[in-house]
Amino acid sequence: MTTSFLQFTEEKLGQAEKTELDAHFESLLARADCTKNWTEKILRQTEVLLQPNPSARVEEFLYEKLDRKVPSRVTNGELLAQYMTEAANDFGPGTPYGKTLIKVGETQRRLGAAERDFIHSASINFLTPLRNFLEGDWRTISKERRILQNRRLDLDACKARLKKAKAAEAKAACEGDAVPDFQETRPRNYVLSASASALWSDEVEKAEHELRLTQTEFDRQAEVTRLLLEGISSTHVNHLRCLHEFVESQTNYYAQCYQYMLDLQKQLGSAKGEIFSGTFVGNAESTSPPPAATSPPAVAAAPLPAVPTIPVVPTIVGVPNTVAESVLNPNEVKPPASGTRKARVLYDYEAADSTELALLADEMITVYSLPGMDPDWLIGERGNQKGKVPVTYLELLS
Repeated sequence: MTTSFLQFTEEKLGQAEKTELDAHFESLLARADCTKNWTEKILRQTEVLLQPNPSARVEEFLYEKLDRKVPSRVTNGELLAQYMTEAANDFGPGTPYGKTLIKVGETQRRLGAAERDFIHSASINFLTPLRNFLEGDWRTISKERRILQNRRLDLDACKARLKKAKAAEAKAACEGDAVPDFQETRPRNYVLSASASALWSDEVEKAEHELRLTQTEFDRQAEVTRLLLEGISSTHVNHLRCLHEFVESQTNYYAQCYQYMLDLQKQLGSAKGEIFSGTFVGNAESTSPPPAATSPPAVAAAPLPAVPTIPVVPTIVGVPNTVAESVLNPNEVKPPASGTRKARVLYDYEAADSTELALLADEMITVYSLPGMDPDWLIGERGNQKGKVPVTYLELLS
């Protein structure tokens, strides 16, 4: 380990040579690092998408680390549904406001349940495979890469040791080749040079043997690491399948939400029609003249200019033939000379009664308003058919 650390330090200081991996191996390493980094980012951001509350995410993380079951948490939609239902009970479930609160609350409960199912499906089919890769395969790859790095440092250290031994052997051999001068006062230098040459020769053989062993270990570890890195392709295929499942779950979730809200909108539109009809009848009764028997005698007066009015027929409470129905009689109601507009229908709408006009998505109709009408409603015409239509179902065109 000390030798490897010394080799690593000298490489950083530019004092030692380094064995370079082939281009394909370096490409596999770069691809693995890229996969790991983006998988982490996608995992974290998906967790934020499914659970925006950071405190709740920390709590779920701690439960997972402690290998304990995460407690069931009420979704925001379910909590809103609970509040609306309790409010409706206090206000009166039979009142218009209470009825609407109950309807909206039930839809919010269904939205919350759909959200819970989506989070559960996304967690199992998408988050879990990503997390398993980071905590399983990637840890194995990282471990083998560290071992390969140590093998490479050992290999380079052996190369450096062999290089030094060969240089020392060559130097000792040069000194040993010189003709000894036995008249020297210190003739033992020749004997020492010959002995040093033999020692360095042994050192070279030892270094070559260590280099062969180290090279074998390095090659074996490089092959193991290469196989793991090539497995990243299989990881991509697996994550691709999980991504398709995530998109399918998200599509089903949004489709459910859309259908729930569309059903709620239709229910509220029908309720509006009932309220509008009741208000219209009540106003007609309150403004109707008293019976003829109690009316004062008519005073002769000059005739007034004719003013176009919407024909209204007398209404008897409890009889289905309401004023609104009479007003919307195609034979009596005429569109204003100006103020009509074209509109495109956004969604299908089922008429709640005979005063309303059923709609089909994407069809074109003519619409206009009558004095005293609820601003959320318009009169719609399609050929010879007329009736009230909710504004929220229309796209008014210029």
